[in-house]
Amino acid sequence: MTVLDTRALGRATLARQLLLDRADMPVLDAVAHLGGLQAQEPQEPFTGLWSRLRGFQPASLDTLLTGRSAVRTHLMRRTVHLLAADDVLAWRARHDTMLRQKVMGTYRRDLDGVDLGELATAARAVLADGEPRSMAEIARILADRWPAPSPRALGEMAIAALVPVVQLPPRGLWRATSRVRNTPLARWLGREIDPPAPQGTDPVGEALVRRYLAAFGPAASADLRAWCGLAGLPTAVAAVRGELVTFRDTRGREPLDLPDAPRPDPGTAAPVRFLPAFDNAILGYHDRGRIIDDAHRGLSVAGARVVLVDGRVAATWTVEAGTVTVTPLRGFSRAEHTAVTEEGRALASFLSDDDSDRMRIATVCR
Repeated sequence: MTVLDTRALGRATLARQLLLDRADMPVLDAVAHLGGLQAQEPQEPFTGLWSRLRGFQPASLDTLLTGRSAVRTHLMRRTVHLLAADDVLAWRARHDTMLRQKVMGTYRRDLDGVDLGELATAARAVLADGEPRSMAEIARILADRWPAPSPRALGEMAIAALVPVVQLPPRGLWRATSRVRNTPLARWLGREIDPPAPQGTDPVGEALVRRYLAAFGPAASADLRAWCGLAGLPTAVAAVRGELVTFRDTRGREPLDLPDAPRPDPGTAAPVRFLPAFDNAILGYHDRGRIIDDAHRGLSVAGARVVLVDGRVAATWTVEAGTVTVTPLRGFSRAEHTAVTEEGRALASFLSDDDSDRMRIATVCR
């Protein structure tokens, strides 16, 4: 069996994540290919797409959101993701149980004794008048009937788990600042969510396995679970295993992959790329060692924006007072310093306001 070392896995990740070469791809196709982009920080997907697509223009993503072809909603891992509308409709029912379990895991004591069926019915009634509402507003209304649970617990369960909703624009639009306003997903899209599959079948799970491997493979089953948060996918993996190829990694795991998916030579040069906070190129794996050192793993869950140099996390970056500042996590060679600075300048130009002075790039060397 072929053994893939860390560098081989890393180069495959870069290729699948559109980070090895910027893609000439419509924005909606890129969002779908990636299985969505993590988006609890509303502006971060713009940088993620800029780093992946040639000539990306923020207005194109705005158009998808206002045109209802893409939506912001709680889905994978109970986090807010930016997804293609078709994918949300197809995947939402398969995530229902996981979403409820994750909220209950956080608020079990608060929600003790609450009938979730009744809570779901009440939350839908609150939203039935068509008025978009914040989570806090919904929780305050529900508190008249359930005064004991904390408002946060009621709101999280109602909006993140029980009632499929979208976060309405202008939330998530380029340079927009707006509070979260929710409305039912089916109303916003004018289409109903796909119903759950008949018992004993899992076509959505099987599709998720294929889609995940297309964007993240080669990867192990534990990586798939880390990406989507779903526990019940071993059956789906087993069902499609005959379509897949199998490898070993240097940690003894068994990465699976689509047979014709790109797996670049480990010696392939990797360009500098700036990633936004919580990018799934890192968070979409249980074993993140293919792209980030174990010593820096905490950055991936702390919301740090990172810079990839030679395909690995080698620096963090921030924006403040008109300057993009790069802080290396290791020493840079002269060539690496030049490449980081050039890509940083391009990012600064992208982030700058056309009506103001251009942002600057500063590299803090250690």
